[in-house]
Amino acid sequence: LGCAAAELRHDREVVLHAVRQHGLALECAAAELRNDREIVLEAVAQQGRALRHAAAALQADREVVLAAVRRDGAALEWAADWLKADRGVGLAAVRRSPLALGHAAAELRADRAFVLEAVRLDGDALQHASADLRTDRDFVCEVVGLSGKAL
Repeated sequence: LGCAAAELRHDREVVLHAVRQHGLALECAAAELRNDREIVLEAVAQQGRALRHAAAALQADREVVLAAVRRDGAALEWAADWLKADRGVGLAAVRRSPLALGHAAAELRADRAFVLEAVRLDGDALQHASADLRTDRDFVCEVVGLSGKAL
């Protein structure tokens, strides 16, 4: 889509077809189509990280963000701040990609149960926990029991 004529980047059908093949083609779509919910949902369903090219309003749409993080947890990076603090969205992201914990809001990175969920899947996620949790002896011992990799 990046090499297509400018008028084709404004063509809804062309863009829809493109993002169904390669979600990141959303980057080359005209601004009004990056704000088209159907097109963005198709793009993030194909490649979660396409969320980065969506209009801000859709980065703040819970359904769109959930679709993106369920495909690629790292897409949480481009979600609106309030969704980075949403426990359901955060859990969907870390279950897909535990290191997405690094993109979650500070309050989730300080939540013992939430961090344990991520660390249970990948011990390296501990690096993204709050400083308080990383220095909590009991918590770290619990984490090491789940994943020796956490050290």
